[in-house]
Amino acid sequence: MLQMDKDKIQEIIARRVAKEFHNGDVVTLGIGLPTKAAQYLPENVRIIVQSENGVLGLGNYPDDAHCDPRVINAGGAYVTLNEGGCFMDSFMAFAMMRGGHIDITVLGALQVDEEGNLANWCIPGKFTPGMGGAMDLVVGTKKLIIAMEHTAKGAAKIVHKCKLPLTVANKVNMIITEKGVFEVRSDGLYLTEISPYSSLEDIKQTTEANFKTELI
Repeated sequence: MLQMDKDKIQEIIARRVAKEFHNGDVVTLGIGLPTKAAQYLPENVRIIVQSENGVLGLGNYPDDAHCDPRVINAGGAYVTLNEGGCFMDSFMAFAMMRGGHIDITVLGALQVDEEGNLANWCIPGKFTPGMGGAMDLVVGTKKLIIAMEHTAKGAAKIVHKCKLPLTVANKVNMIITEKGVFEVRSDGLYLTEISPYSSLEDIKQTTEANFKTELI
């Protein structure tokens, strides 16, 4: 694996995530790395970005001179609203999420396992303000993509079984890291793509979970 700084790693992941979007998709992007995927949309693809705090049709981040303190995303960052966008109360925002109206949700993770279980909200012993809307998003979305760095301080994040408190069980469809792409299928975890910056051997060494591949 080539040595890269954090910004480059996140760009690689975000660019690959963006390839999963199709014209007209309603998408929710989790705080942090997942939000960067909207910057790398394929040409002629337009998506509708929803934020769980009640915004539909999020645009790009504004520059300092055009920040409106009334327009923020779920992470509290200033955002803009695309033409045709709208605001809604929490009741409507969560009805969208729980009611199956989100095509793709992209979230980060602390751990994902080979059964498609996700842990992304709490580390025991550390202060956590709450789960937020993650459990509503993951249950209601049509497709759940996890976008994350492959390891954390050298430790595997794709594991046999999540050891941290779960956000949801058996709902993850795809995992995208800087090293490759995995799909969670009915018969287990499959490596479907290897990044140009990695190798099969590298992925085997840094992935705890068992996985299959049809690439060789």
